Amino acid sequence: MILLLQYTLLFASVLMLVALGGCFSERSGVINIGLEGIMVVGALGGALVMKFLPLEMGGAPVMILATLVASAAAGMLFSLLLAVAAIHFKADQTITGTAMNMLATAAATVAVKAMNTAASGGNDVSSDIIYTRARNTFIVRFGNFEFNWFMLVALIALVVSYVVLYKMRFGLRLRACGEHPQAADSVGINVYKMRYAGVLISGLLGGIGGIVYITAGVSSWKFENGVAGFGFLALAVMIFGQWKPIRIALAALLFGFFRALGNVYTGFDLLKNLNLPSQVYNMLPYIISLLVLALTSKNSLAPKAEGIPYDKGSR
Repeated sequence: MILLLQYTLLFASVLMLVALGGCFSERSGVINIGLEGIMVVGALGGALVMKFLPLEMGGAPVMILATLVASAAAGMLFSLLLAVAAIHFKADQTITGTAMNMLATAAATVAVKAMNTAASGGNDVSSDIIYTRARNTFIVRFGNFEFNWFMLVALIALVVSYVVLYKMRFGLRLRACGEHPQAADSVGINVYKMRYAGVLISGLLGGIGGIVYITAGVSSWKFENGVAGFGFLALAVMIFGQWKPIRIALAALLFGFFRALGNVYTGFDLLKNLNLPSQVYNMLPYIISLLVLALTSKNSLAPKAEGIPYDKGSR
């Protein structure tokens, strides 16, 4: 039971961070299908820091902070592709996001393989980055429960997101740009800047979500595997959560629970005796997402102007 709780919180942390990122982007009016790619690039940035930053330089606190900053920065830089294409050039946001997903996995795999090949004199073509020692700095044990500092990061992100969206002027302006950008522009709000801000925040949170996935959510990881659809699952969490932080957190816990079953089902006699392949349990969150979205999509309260490029000249 403790292991189930541990994995549920870990997977929920990943989904919550990425879904909150998508929420900021879509609240500003930009659909971010590229969350999967942003996670991969964020994971790459954080993994490189964990590999090359010596633990002796400040110990665990510096390692944790540097990894978070690198992941967030990498995610933000990559999300600029979507921002420029969708906001400046008014490109189709769905197609742009899909292209970003394909680009991220391919680029990260090539970069890591090239780095490993150069380091081993041309023999190693693995797309893995070894960071086992640094990874342990994120874990604190309380008996049989492994607390990961990323759980706290996800909780802080949830609180900050709620405050920013509903208690600050910035959040009011951001939501206005996603609902009625023409009206927002008429009262002096720069719609383009707010949409850039929304996409960049989604890149920041998505990048952190990527490093959480590869350090806490899986035992081993290669870049050509991507993030196993977690970016798309986070989109389902965001939609099920109605683009509201608290509901997103609850949806993340639900989906995280079903994903956690794939890791711990052997510890429950009832599930173990069913003799189902482990792949069935790994598929559960995706099956649940299809069912949930099919049943609740009619009541979806998406921002009215999401996915619609804003043209200042048209009122």
